[in-house]
Amino acid sequence: MRRNARNWRIEDLEVVARRFGVDVNRQGGTSHVTFRHPRAGRTTVPKHIPIKPWYVRYFLEFISKLEEPDHD
Repeated sequence: MRRNARNWRIEDLEVVARRFGVDVNRQGGTSHVTFRHPRAGRTTVPKHIPIKPWYVRYFLEFISKLEEPDHD
C-alpha cells in the first residue's frame, strides 16, 4: 500500500485498520467510512472504487501514528 497508493478498495483499508485496533464506522446511507482510534484521532475516506491515492496516503499517515511507540 505504501509503494502503490492506487487501486485500493475500502474493504482493504478496513482490514488494515482492524489489525491496528481502529474502530471502523461504516454508516449506511453515507458515502464515507470513518476510522477512529484514541491515539491517532480520526480520518474519513470515501467509499468510491478505486479510492483516490491521496486518501490512501492520508489513511497511511493515520496508521503510522499507531506504529510509533508511546512517549508517556
